[in-house]
Amino acid sequence: MSDFKFIIDLEEHLKGLFPLKAADNWHIAPEKCPETMDGELTINAFRFARVFGQAPDKLAGVIAEYLNSHEDVEKVDTVKAFINVTIKPAALYRDTVQDIAALLENVKLPAAERKKILIEFSAPNTNKPQHLGHVRNNTIGQATASMLSRVGHNVIPINLVNDRGIHICKSMLAYERFGEGVTPESSGIKGDHLVGNFYVKYASALSEQIKKLRAARPDLADKSDDELFLETEIGAAAQEMLRKWEANDPQVRELWQKMNSWVLKGFDETYRRLGIEFAHTYLESETYLLGKDLIADGLSRGVFSKREDGAVIADLGKLGKKVVLRSDGTSVYITQDIGTTVKKYNDYTPEEQIWVVGDEQNLHFQMLFAILKLLGFEWSDKLSHLAYGMVNLPSGRMKSREGTVVDADDLCDEMANLAYAACKERDNNNADDAELRQRAEIIGLGALKFMLLKFNAKTTIMFDPSASIRFEGDTGPYVQYACARIASIGRKAAERGLDISAEADWSLLASREEKLLALDLSFYPAAVQQAAARRDASGLAEYLLNLAKSFNRFYRECPILAAETPHLACARAQLAERTRQVLVDGLATMTIKVPESM
Repeated sequence: MSDFKFIIDLEEHLKGLFPLKAADNWHIAPEKCPETMDGELTINAFRFARVFGQAPDKLAGVIAEYLNSHEDVEKVDTVKAFINVTIKPAALYRDTVQDIAALLENVKLPAAERKKILIEFSAPNTNKPQHLGHVRNNTIGQATASMLSRVGHNVIPINLVNDRGIHICKSMLAYERFGEGVTPESSGIKGDHLVGNFYVKYASALSEQIKKLRAARPDLADKSDDELFLETEIGAAAQEMLRKWEANDPQVRELWQKMNSWVLKGFDETYRRLGIEFAHTYLESETYLLGKDLIADGLSRGVFSKREDGAVIADLGKLGKKVVLRSDGTSVYITQDIGTTVKKYNDYTPEEQIWVVGDEQNLHFQMLFAILKLLGFEWSDKLSHLAYGMVNLPSGRMKSREGTVVDADDLCDEMANLAYAACKERDNNNADDAELRQRAEIIGLGALKFMLLKFNAKTTIMFDPSASIRFEGDTGPYVQYACARIASIGRKAAERGLDISAEADWSLLASREEKLLALDLSFYPAAVQQAAARRDASGLAEYLLNLAKSFNRFYRECPILAAETPHLACARAQLAERTRQVLVDGLATMTIKVPESM
């Protein structure tokens, strides 16, 4: 619903002229007037003419006649069924930015529309550091949680760490054989990187054994490396370690707990740097046996059936048939997912559950939701998969610890270093190095997040670190720079003895650039609500970029500290400050910080 008084009055006028049915629920949603036309707001009569049973152009005439006599309206121009309205300055600012606290509060949804939403993201493995894919996952997950929270939902961010399985045993076995008691403390290597190094050592040793096996056994030429895994000594040893882990062998479990603690501590450092927070972290070692009882219950109720080999299957129609329990009675991955989903529901009773997982798992989640529906869980209709595409880097631009995957910490370091170089080049105040480093961290990680979020999650993107860090163009630093520029206006005003904190005379701001900036600010609540509803931060990123551009046009055409009168300077400065507050709030909603200066 619009906050413009002339729109509210118009709605009441139309209701009086054309009585509505009780069930009709409508509101006029004005839009920004196209730049090629006169006016600031456009009312499209096509969108609600049918509510009144009127022809759109005829209704437009009725609207124009009413608005021409409204005290807040300066001019009305009708083009077919479109009514373009020019608003008197005092009325425009009264209904947009005069009460900035109210504008920011309007981001919140009505209490009746707010929900408890559980969102699961990240889901790393404890055999190596997080990588570029996790950075996109973490960024999308945290920003989505933040947007949903910003509009008033009760959001529960969840992580499920994969800390068990054959891949974990590979790192453990390599450490046993090649580690010589090294620790993160003794080596000075971050725990997840240290364990990842042993995962690489295992892969190298396995590759060498497979190579020798193939040379000694020509009859194995048609076998894949995966099929030869258990034929190698080191592969069989890893499988035996997994068996011992599942049998609670004390030595294996002690090693597992020690190495997992190193990795989890390393993950926490990465999460803190990226601003990632969870309400709870589930461990797969505690959930991997869940689901078997649910499968047994479903089998007894005829939800599932048994194949001839004894495996339990779910017939999912067009999705196909899915094994939910192996013939030997052991779980498959979807078994534990079924159990974990039910556990999360029982733990938190959310009204909605979201998974942030790559789009290669689309079928898995379709099957998971279908199986939960077959099992009779009414809340299964409130489950969704927020899928995202691949993110790639230009080849040769970033170093990699494993040769094929760029890890998260390397990427963060590179972004901070690029930002540091840019800050040092632009610094005219001889800031000390520690301050520049702190500023660079905010700018670098902000640039990384903004570039990952400005594209729809489903898009496969090419992320160029150097391009993302530019202070001009469609980048995070461009928006951050607008905030920093506005903050500097206040500091310069104080230095010159100008009081820009007095009550503004908004009627002084009559130029097109001033009025359009205020209008752009008024659309902020709708931008955040739409982004949250779509679970897509790209719309909010686009809004913030456009707002920063609108501010820069205003800044270029309407001098603030050099305004003709102190009263005009005050009004323009307060419009700029309100712009900064919205930009900062929007970036914070995307989990991006703003430096004091750039």
